[in-house]
Amino acid sequence: MIIALDGMGGDRAPSEPVQGALLAHRELGLEIALVGEPELLRQELLRHGPVPSGIDIVAAHEAIAMDESPVQAVRQKKGASINVAMDLVKRGVAGGAVSAGNTGAVMASALLNLGRVPGIERPALCTMAPYSQTGILVLDVGANADCKPSYLVQFAQMGSVYMEKVLGLQRPRVGLLNIGEEESKGNELTQEVFAALRELKTINFIGNVEPNRIHLGVADVVITDGFTGNVAVKATEGAAEFIFGQLRAAITARAHYKLAALVLKPALLALRRRMDYGEYGGAPLLGVNGVVIVTHGRADANAIKNTLRSAREAAGSGMLEALRGAFGRERPAPAAVATTTPDETRV
Repeated sequence: MIIALDGMGGDRAPSEPVQGALLAHRELGLEIALVGEPELLRQELLRHGPVPSGIDIVAAHEAIAMDESPVQAVRQKKGASINVAMDLVKRGVAGGAVSAGNTGAVMASALLNLGRVPGIERPALCTMAPYSQTGILVLDVGANADCKPSYLVQFAQMGSVYMEKVLGLQRPRVGLLNIGEEESKGNELTQEVFAALRELKTINFIGNVEPNRIHLGVADVVITDGFTGNVAVKATEGAAEFIFGQLRAAITARAHYKLAALVLKPALLALRRRMDYGEYGGAPLLGVNGVVIVTHGRADANAIKNTLRSAREAAGSGMLEALRGAFGRERPAPAAVATTTPDETRV
């Protein structure tokens, strides 16, 4: 299976996407369609030795910058790398698309090129919170700042399908992010969503989940509106950076602390890896009619590799078919995924 990688997306493109593609090919055996400016990508690949046969360069002569207006740029730059990557998914050449680029542009391109799964009103951007062995899926974390109750009900269904099909959890527990556990708590939106989810028999709804209990692993899927989810994720990332910064400062404050740190180094590194977003394989964009995963704009090669892995797992899991079936309007998938890149896409 081929995964399309936006080689021009992200703050560190094309160097980190190229290195990530090489890591994924070498360590995971992935076949990758590396999309972008051919000469730039070829030069970057050659810096690491001969180009392996499992990585093909697919020409795209435009790129969308991180600070561009997403929808306008996607519409005006038809030949942008993210649009070309999405087209590979649409045509069945690739099983999924990965980008570290402008998140808004990735979402706009996915909707323009792939459309939504029939029956889904709005796609949702997800993230994995590192509070359990498999992680806890939180959605929406930024795709929809303003939500109707029906959106959150669909987020719950999509998140449940993802965790079941991709990560193998049977009847994943779904919680609604709220300011209290009682069903009467929250604003008008959360109260309406609670009532709707309580009646929904296709998911394992466990009720409201307070933010300070997510880390206890009380739910496998946590749903919220995109504004609240985005604030929560950024606040958590900031808190984690602060804690590790303070820990680093404390350890280096005294010579004997440094000696103790040498003994604890393996444990500290393991903790750091567990909290590293790059280990969790990016943020799936659920609800679009294809596998699309976004990773952080600052993603390094390891994060790119893990996101490519997640895309392959999602593409091969039957998740899309399950989503189409769950919303009752199943339609044929895009053309069967090719095992090799067609000649016309090669450079």
